[in-house]
Amino acid sequence: MQMRFTKMQGLGNDFVVIDAIRQQVDLSAGQIRRLADRHFGIGCDQVLLVEPPRSDDTAFHYRIFNADGSEVEQCGNGARCFARYVRDEGLTSANSIRVGTAAGPITLELCPDGQVSVDMGLPRFDPAAIPLAVRARAPAYDLGAGCRALRIGALSMGNPHAVLAVTDDLDQAPVSEIGPRIERDPLFPRGANVGFMQRQSATAIRLRVWERGVGETLACGTGACAAVVVGRLWGELDERVEVSLPGGTLIIDWPGEGMPVRMTGPAVRVFDGSIEMERLRWKY
Repeated sequence: MQMRFTKMQGLGNDFVVIDAIRQQVDLSAGQIRRLADRHFGIGCDQVLLVEPPRSDDTAFHYRIFNADGSEVEQCGNGARCFARYVRDEGLTSANSIRVGTAAGPITLELCPDGQVSVDMGLPRFDPAAIPLAVRARAPAYDLGAGCRALRIGALSMGNPHAVLAVTDDLDQAPVSEIGPRIERDPLFPRGANVGFMQRQSATAIRLRVWERGVGETLACGTGACAAVVVGRLWGELDERVEVSLPGGTLIIDWPGEGMPVRMTGPAVRVFDGSIEMERLRWKY
């Protein structure tokens, strides 16, 4: 049996997008790991499933699986690719698309210039919502378990994020050393995506992100949102910020607490293909 897929990317953060509306899809964690493998499979950071809506106020349901086979709550770059995919495939003719996710509904907007803007919803700071193993919310948290003493901001953008400031050259930041330690620190019971943020001005930052269950990626949409939110809370950034990631640039808008975060950036279709499901049954 052949399964159709589309390879897409948003700033180099790449995805295998699978239509689970017009074809039957039932993937195990092992099969997802094989799809994501860059040597034995198709290769991607995440596998995205386009499913029928689960509520009357959404047009689709959006599921995200990391390269390690784990399902996660949200992915901003993936959301932009999701919008581009359902529009290109004729699954909708709308420019504004409301979709359900494990973190709640989000709204995707296809812009006239080809960019996609995503209402990422409200950032959440309550420790139980992140989740974060502390009793009370604070502007910053001291993290020392398992690594050097660090000051981080923490929040949920539908998935858990830790953000730390880098004052030296971001290119030399020990992302691959510190990232996985913070990801697995007991402070974050469900793990964390870790953003390394270097402020350039009140309207521009550079960012590298260690993604939970994936490793460092060329871009992370929710990570860009989280970094700007933390920078705003620390009094270092303006309402609209250009975020430069290794894969390209996103524009993040956040007026302040009680308001949703908006992310705008590209979504690109790379190629279409099909894979024989029998190949995914190999032990992996």
